[in-house]
Amino acid sequence: MAEQGVRISADMLENHSSAKEATLKGVQDVENNPSFHSVGYGGLPNKEGHVVMDAGYMDGDTLHFGAVAAMEGFYSAAEVAQSLAEGDANNFRAGTGAEKYAEEKGFAKRDNLTEEAKKIYEEKRMEELKPYDGHDTVCFVGLDEKGTICTTTSTSGLFMKEPGRVGDTPMPGVGFYADSEVGGAAATGMGEEIAKGALSYAVVDRMKRGMSAQEAAESAVKELDASLKKRNGYAQPMSVIALDKDGSWGAGTNIEFTFCVANEEMETTVYEMVEQDGEWVTKKKEN
Repeated sequence: MAEQGVRISADMLENHSSAKEATLKGVQDVENNPSFHSVGYGGLPNKEGHVVMDAGYMDGDTLHFGAVAAMEGFYSAAEVAQSLAEGDANNFRAGTGAEKYAEEKGFAKRDNLTEEAKKIYEEKRMEELKPYDGHDTVCFVGLDEKGTICTTTSTSGLFMKEPGRVGDTPMPGVGFYADSEVGGAAATGMGEEIAKGALSYAVVDRMKRGMSAQEAAESAVKELDASLKKRNGYAQPMSVIALDKDGSWGAGTNIEFTFCVANEEMETTVYEMVEQDGEWVTKKKEN
């Protein structure tokens, strides 16, 4: 779902935009597309029929972050999250506090529940759903010509989630992390599971200790997956993307996973991670 957004972001970076601007526009392309039912406009609602949004942003130069959770009724949760990174306090706003802040700052309002999403809600509300049923997060990690790494994330969260539930997407270090001296990472999957290993920070920390982006992403997911299976007998779906300060990229997962990459050496390319002989391998996705 992020392929078109990645193209937009890549074009912006090629034309000297900042990583902050480029990652926001890429995320907003998904937030504004009603065909995607897990982010923004057209997102699937919670148990009470409300589209409730979470989003996060981190500036790798300053380590400042902004985040919103359980916010309803605005055009772009990611845009509101980015604005909150400007101060030294009150950077994470939730529920009515986030909505009041967004309204006071003049962010555009919108009812994100579409007729199609409402229909899906009515049809599925009595079924037992799995974590990826109608759910995903849009995650962007960008590196600009100045060497700044930023991460921006957005989601409407689990379909049929309980009111007030917040996943990993707006949590710094969990759903996203950025350090321009090292790299950035962002996660998707079952938020409660991802939080148990502070997955995005774990990936960046591994890069800081010398691992490549691919090694860091792969090992962080593998270690958390193994730990959860040992403790609980199972591990729920989780995936992470990573980008280091030199532009090398990687991904890790415990479920089939699709992601997009663009850089100055190649146009936007869609990859998928699939399991082969007990290992997860990355391949170009065939059209």
